Amino acid sequence: MQSATRNPFVNRMTLAALICLLGSCVTPGEQAKTKSPQIKNIIMLIGDGMGPQQVGLLLSYARQAPHGVLSERNTAVDRIMQRGRLGIVLPHPADSLVTDSASAATQLASGQFSRPELLGVDQHGDRVVNIVERAKQLGKATGLVSDTRITHATPAAFAAHQSHRSQENDIAEDLLATAPDVMLSAGYGYWIPKDLQADHSASMESLRQANGADKLESKRTDNKNLLSAAERQGYRLAFNREQLASAQGKVLGLFAPLEMPDGIMEKQTKDDPTRTIPTLREMTAEVLKRLETRPQGFFVMIEAGQIDWASHHNDTGLLLHEMLKFNETLNYVLDWAAQRDDTLIMVTADHETGGFGFSYSSANIPPAISLPGKAFAGKAPYRPKVNYGNPEVLDRLYAQRLSYHELFKRFNVLPKERQTPDELMTLVNAHTEFKISRSQAETILTTEANPLYREGQADKIAKLIPKMPVNSAFFPYAPDNRENLLAQAVASDQSVVWASGTHTSTPVYLFTQGPGDMTVDFAKVLHQTQVGQLAIKALE
Repeated sequence: MQSATRNPFVNRMTLAALICLLGSCVTPGEQAKTKSPQIKNIIMLIGDGMGPQQVGLLLSYARQAPHGVLSERNTAVDRIMQRGRLGIVLPHPADSLVTDSASAATQLASGQFSRPELLGVDQHGDRVVNIVERAKQLGKATGLVSDTRITHATPAAFAAHQSHRSQENDIAEDLLATAPDVMLSAGYGYWIPKDLQADHSASMESLRQANGADKLESKRTDNKNLLSAAERQGYRLAFNREQLASAQGKVLGLFAPLEMPDGIMEKQTKDDPTRTIPTLREMTAEVLKRLETRPQGFFVMIEAGQIDWASHHNDTGLLLHEMLKFNETLNYVLDWAAQRDDTLIMVTADHETGGFGFSYSSANIPPAISLPGKAFAGKAPYRPKVNYGNPEVLDRLYAQRLSYHELFKRFNVLPKERQTPDELMTLVNAHTEFKISRSQAETILTTEANPLYREGQADKIAKLIPKMPVNSAFFPYAPDNRENLLAQAVASDQSVVWASGTHTSTPVYLFTQGPGDMTVDFAKVLHQTQVGQLAIKALE
C-alpha cells in the first residue's frame, strides 16, 4: 500500500486544505457565483460618420505622415485595443439599407429599430425609452456632449422624442424635460426667443454679455426663453470657457448659436489665451469632472459630430483634423479611466459618410528609382505602372488652413462681381496645399437648373445649383456641392476618392474597454439595436 506522503492525489488534497486554512479557498459553487467587477459608469463616444475608412485615415497619418504630430505614431485607437475588444456593427434601420444619424442614434440609445429621420421613436412611431432616461431611473447622473449642437440628431436621440429630426425647437424642450445633468455643445439659437429685443431676463443679459448683443440669432418660431426655463430647473448656464469652469451642479453650456468651431479652427485657436469656446476635449473633461463623484455612477454620450460634416463635404484635410480632435478626446477618456475598474468605454459610429478612401490612380505616376536589391541587378529601375500614393500627401492635408465650407463662406460674401473663377482659385490656393487652376475653378462654379425649383414657391429653393457631372443623385445637398466639386478637382493630387456626398451602409467599428469579461458580448458582429440593448444591460 502506497504511503500518504507519496500519493500525488493526497498531496494535492493536502495543499488544497492548506490554502483553505490560509483563507484562499473557493469552492466550485462559490466560484460560479464570482462576478466581474460592477459597471458603475458608461462613457459612449460616437464618431458621427466615422467608418473604418475614417479610422484608417487617422491610422495612416499616425504611421506614415513624414512629419506627423502624434507622439510615437500612436493613436487612441491603438491604446483602447491594448486592453479592449473590437466588434463590427451593422447600422441599417428598419426597412432601409442606409441610415441617417437620427435613426442610428435612436437605435444605439434605445436598442430598438427606428427609421431614417425619426428621433427617439421606434419603427412604428412609438416613443422608446433611451439609455439616458433609464440611467436616471437607476439614480445615475447623465451627460450629453457634442461638437455640433445639442439639438442635432445624435445628442437629441439620447433625450428627445420627435417625428422628425428637424423639429429642433421641440427637441430643445424635450432636452429640458429629460434633463440630463450636464449638456455641453452649441445651439443656443434654439433656446432663445424669436423677439430678442423684448426679453431682458437675466439669462438673456448673460448671453448678450458673453457673445455680444449684435451676434445673437434666434431659430425659434415662438418667444419661449428656454434658458430661463433651464435656470428654473436648477441648471447653471455657461456661454464661454470661464463660465463653464466656474459653474457648479447641473450645467447647460451652449457656446455658439448653431455649431462649434471645426477641427482646423480649433487647432488654430487652441493656444489663444482669449479663446472663449471650449474644445471637445475640454468639454469632455468638464463633464467627467462633474459626474465622476456621483455615488451611483453615470452615463455620458460624447459626440465628435463634425467627422460627418467633413465627410459630407468630401473635405479630406478637414476630416483629418476632425479625426485628430476625436483622437485627443478619446485619449483623455482613456487617461481618466486608466486607474478605474468600474467604467465601460464604448467607441463607435452611427454610420460611415462619403465612401472615403485613398486609392491608386493613373495620375502623377512617380519617376523610376534604383533599388539596391539583387533582384534588380542588371535590370531597369523600379517604376510601378500606377501611382500608389505618396505619404507626403498626409502632411499636406494636415497643412490645410481653412475648411472647404469656410472657404466658400468667404467666397459667398464677396460682391457678386468678384465671385469669379480667378477669385476662387486665389482663395483656395492661399489656404490649401492642393492647388487648382482657373479652368478647374470655372468648373466648380458652373451651375444648372434646379429640378426642384418652382416659380413663386414659398420656401427658398435655389433656381440654379452647382452642376455635378456624375452621380448627382448622391449629392443631394445642392447648395454645398461646390465643396464636393472642389474635392473632385484635387482628388488625383490627394490620391483620394469619395463615392458620395451622403451616408453609406458600410459596417462600423465598436471598440470597448471595461473590467473583467464585461466586453466579451460586444466583440461580435452586432446590429446597432443589439449594441443599445447590451449598453442598457451593462448599465443595470
